[in-house]
Amino acid sequence: CEVLAADGAFASSSYAQTEHDTTPSQAPGDKVELKKKVTLLRGISIIIGIIIGAGIFISPKGILKNSGSVGMSLVIWAACGVLSLFGALSYAELGTCIKKSGGHYTYILEAFGPKMAFIRLWVDLIAIRPAGMAVISLAFGRYILEPIFMPCNVPEFAVKLATSIGLTAVMYLNSMSVTWTARIQVLLTFTKLIPIAIIIIPGMIQLFRGETQNFENAFEVDGIQFSGLPLAFYSGMYAYSGWFYLNFVTEEVEHPEKTLPLAICISMTVVTFCYVLTNVAYYTVMTAQELLDSDAVAVTFAEKLYDNFSMVVPVLVSLSCLGSMNGGLFAISRMFYVASREGQLPEILSMIHVRRHTPIPAVIILYPLTILILFLGDIYSLLNFMSFMRWLFIGIAVLGLIYLRFTRPDMERPFKVPLFIPAVFSFTCFFMVFFSLYSDPFNTGIGFIISMTGIPAYYIFIAYDKKPKWILKLSGKAMLSLQIIMEVVPSEY
Repeated sequence: CEVLAADGAFASSSYAQTEHDTTPSQAPGDKVELKKKVTLLRGISIIIGIIIGAGIFISPKGILKNSGSVGMSLVIWAACGVLSLFGALSYAELGTCIKKSGGHYTYILEAFGPKMAFIRLWVDLIAIRPAGMAVISLAFGRYILEPIFMPCNVPEFAVKLATSIGLTAVMYLNSMSVTWTARIQVLLTFTKLIPIAIIIIPGMIQLFRGETQNFENAFEVDGIQFSGLPLAFYSGMYAYSGWFYLNFVTEEVEHPEKTLPLAICISMTVVTFCYVLTNVAYYTVMTAQELLDSDAVAVTFAEKLYDNFSMVVPVLVSLSCLGSMNGGLFAISRMFYVASREGQLPEILSMIHVRRHTPIPAVIILYPLTILILFLGDIYSLLNFMSFMRWLFIGIAVLGLIYLRFTRPDMERPFKVPLFIPAVFSFTCFFMVFFSLYSDPFNTGIGFIISMTGIPAYYIFIAYDKKPKWILKLSGKAMLSLQIIMEVVPSEY
């Protein structure tokens, strides 16, 4: 085994040296590592570009259905914005005192150790990330085909085919170039603000003209469904989710102690402002029942207000979803990259292409499972299913901030938030998770069972170090073959 490992290391080193010698774009002595290419503008575009995806165009239906009234739905949108800001500020502190990429995984690892971190990683790998990517990708596939099939419904198979094509394109882009991934993310971020403006501006004009009939009896008590409020919060938090993704690429951010908190604060202000006004605009044109009956809220809004111009709106919304797919994949791949570097995933996932400096194995690892999930279940089942696990572990990560305050008080903290902010955020996350056992026991139960499978997986794949020699030999040969195929070598972290 030692001989095989040595041969593999020598082959990697020799292969890397060959590429260094023969590739003009690779300067002599230049390290094979992820470069710091995320500026403040790119950081803002990553956060806004991921947050404003399909959520604002899909979630209004889920929030209204589970809250029971127009007024309560607007309260939930505002509350989710404040709650997300609390979480974002907490992550700004974590990101400036723990300057490693990886986001949730890294913070749980630092606070609670490798076992808890692996459970989070395991759930991310087999459920949360594939489901999350599938949800936003399905929204992209539906909206991109809306103009073609109007006024008929889009066939489900066509949606999933378009979704697969879009997902493949995003995987390819992230594998080829970090610079172009970031540039396109900035472009898509500005593009996705166009449909938001198309909704907000005429909506405000309608409001000033006195179109307020849909706000009458907005807080009618009989319609409020208290048992459904956790699911309504799930939908709202899903729409705001994305504020934590810049923490996944901390090592690639220029001056993270300044850029990270500034990018987070600017992004959350812009997004909250846009979201609240967008929902108010919806109700100036649509009744609550019309919103519930719509499969694509933004398209229905455009049809009622713009007539033929409404065909443009779903195209813009699909580009918005594409931006979330692109930014999300860019960030998520870094978590798998860091986990591999920590020894909790196969070593191949921490390797980087010798010329492009992209973590190709970490980028494509989610592709097979995401494609599989695309053809299972519906978008709302996936949304509710993944929300339980996502917010459970985000709550644990923020709880780790409080824990580190007491166990490591001397840790350097360039950005520090009042302790009540992470306390309120983590408590609210846990409350939503535990209360969801009553509101949606089936999906929550499945999520809990999947989470618990991480415990035996940890002992089998990580803690148990007496694996048969033939397995070690086979895995060594497989890794060497993958290195040659993908042209990747270990990064010089």
